[in-house]
Amino acid sequence: MNTLRPEQSMSIIPVGEHTWAAVTATSTYLFGVETDGEDTRVVQWYWGPRLPEAALAEAARFRTPRSGSSFLDPRATDELLPVDGGRRSGLPSLQATYEGGVRSVELAFTEAVPGPGEIELVLRDKTYGLRVGLHVRCAEDTDVVERWVTVANEGTAAVRFGRLDSGSWIVPEQRAYRYTAVYGGWARETQLQRAELPVGETTFTSRTGTTGHRANPWIMIDAGDATEESGEVWTVALAWSGSWRLTAQHLPEGDVTVTAGFGHDGPSWHLAPGESLRTPAVLGLYSDGGYGAASRAWHHHVRRHVLPTPEEDRPVLYNSWEATGFDVTEAGQLELAGKAAALGVELFVVDDGWFGARDCDSRGLGDWWPNPARFPDGLTRLFTEVRALGMTAGLWVEPEMVNPDSDLYRSRPDWVLHYPDRRRDTMRNQLVLNFARDDVRAWATGWLDGLVREYGLAYLKWDMNRNFSQAGWPDAGDRADMLWIEHTRGVYDVMDELRRRNPGLRIESCSGGGGRVDLGVLRRTDLVWTSDNTDARDRQAIQHGFSYLYPANVMSAWATDSPNPHTRREVPLRYRFHVAMAGTLGIGGDLTRWSAEELAEARDLVAAYKAIRPVVQRGRLHRLAGVPGRAASAVQYVLDDRVVVLAYNPFSLDKRTPGRLRLAGLDPQAVYEVVTSEAAATAPEGSRWHGRTLMSLGLILPTWSPDGPDYRSELLELRRVEAS
Repeated sequence: MNTLRPEQSMSIIPVGEHTWAAVTATSTYLFGVETDGEDTRVVQWYWGPRLPEAALAEAARFRTPRSGSSFLDPRATDELLPVDGGRRSGLPSLQATYEGGVRSVELAFTEAVPGPGEIELVLRDKTYGLRVGLHVRCAEDTDVVERWVTVANEGTAAVRFGRLDSGSWIVPEQRAYRYTAVYGGWARETQLQRAELPVGETTFTSRTGTTGHRANPWIMIDAGDATEESGEVWTVALAWSGSWRLTAQHLPEGDVTVTAGFGHDGPSWHLAPGESLRTPAVLGLYSDGGYGAASRAWHHHVRRHVLPTPEEDRPVLYNSWEATGFDVTEAGQLELAGKAAALGVELFVVDDGWFGARDCDSRGLGDWWPNPARFPDGLTRLFTEVRALGMTAGLWVEPEMVNPDSDLYRSRPDWVLHYPDRRRDTMRNQLVLNFARDDVRAWATGWLDGLVREYGLAYLKWDMNRNFSQAGWPDAGDRADMLWIEHTRGVYDVMDELRRRNPGLRIESCSGGGGRVDLGVLRRTDLVWTSDNTDARDRQAIQHGFSYLYPANVMSAWATDSPNPHTRREVPLRYRFHVAMAGTLGIGGDLTRWSAEELAEARDLVAAYKAIRPVVQRGRLHRLAGVPGRAASAVQYVLDDRVVVLAYNPFSLDKRTPGRLRLAGLDPQAVYEVVTSEAAATAPEGSRWHGRTLMSLGLILPTWSPDGPDYRSELLELRRVEAS
């Protein structure tokens, strides 16, 4: 009999001989070792709703009927790490080439090594001395199961890996399969897509050296019947910030697996005798509460087990880029700082153009000292004044890049990615510095730490504006392809060391907008730049897709000028702020051109955001209705007794707006009082409503009325005051 309370987690428990279960508060992940003659596989028995302890052994005995031997049947897709070897012919998660061109991997189980909340299953290919560790871990307060792989070459000859994924996940048999993922490009990141999973192999990937704009390393799968608030959903997500690949395999017989790992087609990993390699984590989550519950479970996990500072409320920041471009001067920044402070801004960030000979994007990148013509006394006076205005100081940097027209490149041309006797083509007038090199990392750590200490910086916006190309590492020999892994790990190492030396430092990840957003970079950064596109209407769709995996407190969102500098679209100030208030609020417009009325309104909106900030940044998200940016929509956040709703309607011509806004996630028996109501017709401040009424009948919003101007929005806050 299961004696645990429903909210407790059992972590990793043994079930029987060579069988284990990762048991969370709401799910069970059952796996074990299966041997048939000389062939050994580590298999997934079950992944779904939590089973009572008495049923675990029973589930481990259950097998889907197969025709003939499961080892001969190509439908046998239940392995945690299917290899390219033996009688297997399916999609492998591990491909290795041994001495003499041998490509068949034959692993035998040797031992299970338990640890706190985790277990390692050790397998060996004894002929060639390859040790493979399959790791499974789950924390006590999350429904996420985490897996990764370690390989060690204990033989006498090199081993080369063509594919080394972090693991394969098996989605239980369903009557149908539908996937949810995101796609995009520069200025249109994280666009949600949802469709029937086709038979065959569906691959999402990045070949750019970063997470990339075109896809993000996660996928959700359901049976085609899940909604925002109901239905079973399985998610697989990879915690990696370099090139990656995720493949969902849907066999004609009906089985579905998802395998994910670092790398892409082409590069391979060379492991000399005595060397080892650990893959990034791949994480799985099961939810029976639809996409909304899956997202909330991911948000909880990110806040509790990924972010370095989850408990902090992110400050309201001002960034100077859209106001000044490269025309950065001490006097101009001081003027902007004064206006930003008057709005209630808490962090002032100087963007590109402050250093070297940087007056455009073709020179100076790599020369990280203040431009002497623009800042004759360095940045000390500027940041001293910023702090005197009551704000902390931040700076934009791009450590991984260099302009050929720079002192750094002229002195160290060997530091960039390149091949001998090949061109060094630039993108955005930049080349990529090889962070796989020890000397490059030491250089970057030195000047970054120097800037933070000299100027008392609280914040770095770490940008990366160029994809990898001609990605050679001539000094590395057979290990040259390792730069695709070691560059990313080098970036991680520098960030980690900076934070170790400067515990008060906070970092924002940026890569030409949202090109480096993933669970790997979030372990050492505090938020990410969602997109270079700051147009409020476009941002709604971007933020919607972003929210499926990532919480609001990591989503940097700015209110900027109108017309927008990217789209030329004109949107009211209030709407721009309300969209940005759905994440971590920032301001990026040219405040010297805002009217007195706009500045006054912005000041009130900043104050309103600060009042609701804990709820937005740390609350449970409910995506309530509508297609964001294209029709009437709303988002809701719940934290303890507080409820915040942001509602939007971009088009007055939409005559089919929802008649009522029905809230979600409330206590149906409790009474809620309206604390803030900007325009809610049926919810004036001080009015009280039962939770059941708010969820069943809802509220009538003027914002959603079919009559009125474009771009209407409103903020509504309620507080639970008593139980009925």
